[in-house]
Amino acid sequence: MLRTLLKGNHRSWDDYLPHIEFAYNRVVHKTTKMSPFEVVYEFNPLTPADLIRLQNTHDFLHKDGVSKAKFVQKLHKRVKSQMQKQSERYAKQNNMGKRELIFEEGD
Repeated sequence: MLRTLLKGNHRSWDDYLPHIEFAYNRVVHKTTKMSPFEVVYEFNPLTPADLIRLQNTHDFLHKDGVSKAKFVQKLHKRVKSQMQKQSERYAKQNNMGKRELIFEEGD
């Protein structure tokens, strides 16, 4: 993505990094079915201006640390489940048409 944006102007690559990071973090990943923003903040911002509400309000801060910990545990279970499902899909697709090989002693 960085190479596409620079188009030969290799001196200003560091100016583009925040924009590329934002774009990457809001893309829904195939394995988890969520974007990195959704995993951390429970929403997917449309523009960088949507991040301002994270700084100005306390909507995403839980006063009870135990409830936040339980939320994170549930979220991690959900992400792990999605990753396992995706791995099973990949294995099924890659093993399609292949016969199972059983090795015996001496083979």
